[in-house]
Amino acid sequence: MNSNVTPFRNVKHASMLWAAPDRAEEIAALHAKLFDPPWDAAAIRSLLEHPAATSLIAVAGSQKKSVIAFVIGQLAGDEAEILSIGVSPDWQRVGLATGLLEGLTRAARRGDAKRIFLEVAEDNASGLALYRKLGFIEVGRRKRYYERPGSAPVDALTLVLHLEPPAEAS
Repeated sequence: MNSNVTPFRNVKHASMLWAAPDRAEEIAALHAKLFDPPWDAAAIRSLLEHPAATSLIAVAGSQKKSVIAFVIGQLAGDEAEILSIGVSPDWQRVGLATGLLEGLTRAARRGDAKRIFLEVAEDNASGLALYRKLGFIEVGRRKRYYERPGSAPVDALTLVLHLEPPAEAS
């Protein structure tokens, strides 16, 4: 575990922030721990600099806060898309992904999105459980989309979350 990051794994020790392009290197380093093939810092910086970017990070640590989770999304018209989400293995299963997805959902609603799309590997049981818990439903499938080194490709499931308009202030 990174010595800068608190070992308590309590979501109360994490802060959620908008993901700025200057955090691209840290996000890329975490992405590389979680995904094969990983996205490099230049690709992540380009996504974060895009005018439609809606991305968040979770940070923890004492002095220099380290990125421990991220969600990278974009808004386009009345739709939003989650391009990637990841949580450091040391911080999984404490609610960070849920918090990031809820934050991105609030931002999408404020941006007048009516739905959020994402793709997930059909063998990603924990991801599917999380998305379904939050209300995502399957609307499509891409056969053999995810390549797996040394094994057969895996289908990607396209999921959507239909957003209700924000409640009117009384």
